[in-house]
Amino acid sequence: MAPPAPPAKRPVGTVTRGTTNPNRLRRMDRWIADAHGAALRRADAPLAVDLGYGAAPWTAVELLQRLRTAAPAVSVVGIEIEPARVAAAKPYERDGLTFRHGGFEVPLDGPPALIRAANVLRQYDEGEVAAVWARLCARLAPGGLLVEGTCDEIGRRHVWVGLGPEGPRTVTFATRLGSLEHPSDLAERLPKALIHRNVPGEPVHAFLRDFDRAWATAAPYASLGARQRWIASVRALSADWPVIDGVRRWRQGEVTVDWAALAPR
Repeated sequence: MAPPAPPAKRPVGTVTRGTTNPNRLRRMDRWIADAHGAALRRADAPLAVDLGYGAAPWTAVELLQRLRTAAPAVSVVGIEIEPARVAAAKPYERDGLTFRHGGFEVPLDGPPALIRAANVLRQYDEGEVAAVWARLCARLAPGGLLVEGTCDEIGRRHVWVGLGPEGPRTVTFATRLGSLEHPSDLAERLPKALIHRNVPGEPVHAFLRDFDRAWATAAPYASLGARQRWIASVRALSADWPVIDGVRRWRQGEVTVDWAALAPR
């Protein structure tokens, strides 16, 4: 008689609420395609992971569509810790898109070039974030990218951290400009590593304070539209903060800052 098979390892992590909506992650996806598209094109059989895609597979389907505009050979694997969600997603599999049961261990045969983990760490304690980041970054292929962040239910406001195998690199703030009253409105969507640090004495609090001041100073540009006001605000902000993108991204309602400038003290 053959020995019994060893029990399957339990996925690492806990089940999230699973909230998802079509187009919720469009801002993040477009940034990834722009910032990481060249690296995906250079890779042999590039693989991207939608980690914790939720109760419906829309975000994984859309990630494949958007990444293929930048890297036609890319494939996407949606990974979920809840088996019922994986079963529900299976009918949506197609060439270049599959779904798998798993968690932060990222159960793949090879290292992915991209891991996107959106709205996954909100329910975790701040003290758990560094270990999750390290675990996910260790799974990346050389030159790979981890994008971890949070957005509202319909994707109007979003803040994410970009990380490489060495750790965090950047923080990106993105918004639908027509819905914005003040840049500090984005504070409610800060990722778990930063959301409890929006208090006096912390860099992210000072950044949002200065951003609001620049926004107020740029009020005359509002007559030209919210986009021109945002661009003027970010240009002023870049005099004191290490903004690392340019007008082409600012026009999209984005600004990306060096992580080191906003890292918790």
